[in-house]
Amino acid sequence: MDISGIGENILKLRRRKGITQEALAEFVGVTKTSVSKWETGTTLPDIQILPLLASYFEVSVDELIGYVPMLSKEQISFQYHRLAEKFAEKPFGEVLAECESMIRKYYACYPFLQQMIVLFINHAGLADGEEKEKAMKLFFELCEHILKNCQDVGICNNVTALKGMLNLQQGRADLVIEELEEETLNVNLVEDKGTLLTLAYLMAGKTEQAEKAAQIGMYRSLMDLIGYGMHLLQVKGADEAYGLNILERLDCLMESFEMIGLNPNTLAGYEYRAALFLAGKRAEAQSPETAESMEEKVFERIENYLKACRQLFDDGVTLHGDSFFSRLDEWFAGLELGTSGVRSTRQVKESVLQGLKHPVFAGLKDQDRLQNMEEDYKNACD
Repeated sequence: MDISGIGENILKLRRRKGITQEALAEFVGVTKTSVSKWETGTTLPDIQILPLLASYFEVSVDELIGYVPMLSKEQISFQYHRLAEKFAEKPFGEVLAECESMIRKYYACYPFLQQMIVLFINHAGLADGEEKEKAMKLFFELCEHILKNCQDVGICNNVTALKGMLNLQQGRADLVIEELEEETLNVNLVEDKGTLLTLAYLMAGKTEQAEKAAQIGMYRSLMDLIGYGMHLLQVKGADEAYGLNILERLDCLMESFEMIGLNPNTLAGYEYRAALFLAGKRAEAQSPETAESMEEKVFERIENYLKACRQLFDDGVTLHGDSFFSRLDEWFAGLELGTSGVRSTRQVKESVLQGLKHPVFAGLKDQDRLQNMEEDYKNACD
């Protein structure tokens, strides 16, 4: 790493703080001559002094020495999607080995390391037992490395959440509860900063910024509401009346916000969960008439699921806004990985077919209809 520009940075930071070389030298515990030599590039500060200097100037060590991540946002996105394609085509262990090599190469590039954890979470299902255990160890260690050394609060918050996802994949729900329960369920916690920002924009007369902030907040809340609804459906699955009430309410939400055009991926996930729920209720039906009626509802949901999946592919598996959420495109453009999906198109298409093999659908009476739906989907994809 080239830190030859540190002297110039110290000079700029000292002048910005409005202090003399003598004052800085006294704080650090060196001579004025030493500070002078740093600023002229004659010598470099001892490595043990760097954290003290960074603390004094209220910057990170990275900022002090002029270090920037070794990969740009565009390069990180390119590498992520390149590796995602490889996971869809090559053995998991082979691609994991390449990921390990890149992680070692860019071990101080925290935005890249964060996305490598995302990459693993989205492709962990492709690993066998031994490979997954090895990968889990690697990515847990990577989480700890980032949390210990990265000074970017946003990245650390994201990695904390990703670490929670890794724990859930290993069945360690108790660890996630222990870490998140008190803060997340605190009734006195004020956390809707988006609303405050929107109000501040309005008060300042910045209507365009207020519109954008409000749309972003509304979209996030919409996605959260749908997600919580699907979780509640899973929790209350034994209560048929309650489950049907959830579907009725979410159906209104999906239709109202035209989810087929806005976010077909979310709609597909919802319709699939609804189909699973209804197929389970069909298996529990006490009469042939009820079973037949429920089966028709299952097929309606499967058809909606496949229609949403086809729309997703027609959109190019990308995130976008619509005529209502007209300010989202510029927001999505800021995503670290771009607006493309986090898994390859091929893998997504195959996962849809795999979803139709769920055991609960094997109990449906009209298997020919299910087979025809699958074939129509395959032909549409081809």
